Amino acid sequence: MLEGVNVALGVTGSIAAVKTVELAHELRRRGANVRGVMTGSARGIVHPWAVEFATDNPVVTEITGQVEHVELCGYDGWADVLLIAPATANTVGKIAGAVDDTPVTTCATTALGSGTPVVIAPAMHEPMYDHPGVLEAIETVEGWGVDFVSPRIEEGKAKIASEESIVCEVARAAGERPLEGTRIVITSGATGEAIDPVRILTNRSSGKMGRAVAKACYARGADVTLVHGFVGPQPLSSGPSAPADVAYADVVDVESAAEMHETTVDACEGADALVSVAAISDYTVEESPEKIRSGQDRSLDLEPTPKLIDEARDRYPDLPIVGFKTETSGDDGAMIDAARSTLERAGLAFVVANDASVMGEDRTRALLVHEADAARYEGTKGGLGGEIADSLAVVIGDGVS
Repeated sequence: MLEGVNVALGVTGSIAAVKTVELAHELRRRGANVRGVMTGSARGIVHPWAVEFATDNPVVTEITGQVEHVELCGYDGWADVLLIAPATANTVGKIAGAVDDTPVTTCATTALGSGTPVVIAPAMHEPMYDHPGVLEAIETVEGWGVDFVSPRIEEGKAKIASEESIVCEVARAAGERPLEGTRIVITSGATGEAIDPVRILTNRSSGKMGRAVAKACYARGADVTLVHGFVGPQPLSSGPSAPADVAYADVVDVESAAEMHETTVDACEGADALVSVAAISDYTVEESPEKIRSGQDRSLDLEPTPKLIDEARDRYPDLPIVGFKTETSGDDGAMIDAARSTLERAGLAFVVANDASVMGEDRTRALLVHEADAARYEGTKGGLGGEIADSLAVVIGDGVS
């Protein structure tokens, strides 16, 4: 997601600075080159040697005659983006007032003057975050084009956003935005059909592919609505992944195929495209109002469910739709034929055909099947998400449905 991107990482004196080492590692794992810049207060919380180790680069702890702020963030500077994480209330206020009394604020002023993108991840106690002056400073700086990664409000604290949220925002700030101004609806995860109050019919989908597409579209400038089903089998916005941590999309949790269909079709009103990744149940069953007792032979009457892409196509004849087709044959020719059949039936922009064996895995093998050709992909699901987002940008740009 950040391959070849140069990130100047500004660290200020919030206790969240203890997370800087892991954040720097995560940025590098995503492909970024990172150089640290630290305030004096930050150095009282995490040692510059730790940041140097994490970034594999010397750390700027003072501005010298080598004018480090200009070398990093000036015109034609090294950095593609300045990320300040964590940012204290003090630092945000200074940036809003063009006060340059630390290496981080001096880099920020330089970046804003040179047009280098700036991303800020604030972290402080909640009353400080709610201070009218801090909120006004954030609004002022946002008006200059700075992107803020909203903190997680927990335990009376505005805690620094998750690494995933920060990485997505950095990718969006640093990259090209061919999907700027568009809204993309993406379905993801599995659905579950209730058999009784305890049991469901579901499948092995992990939702990883849909989330990868959502992140890639967000990084390319889109506003994303993610209609998400089960994940093992909890919805995306429960447990450790709270809605505030899904910064790349507005998440709507659903359970059944019927809920997935209704929510998605409604969400497509005014959207620029639909990417139907979710593994939606092909069959449903009438739910028993009471738990079915075990130890007895049972049979279930399965009823077929409608196809979401057909419903979306009927409602929105001109909407670009990307479909997914999962097969078990392992034969590329058969996968292409099945994908083309779906593409022609529903008038899709293109179809991503993959083998069922990749469900739940981090890597995938897929075929992007268009009307005239098919392109093979093998690699991470994140990489495939990028390929899909790029193809979608071409489709929307060409006005092809």
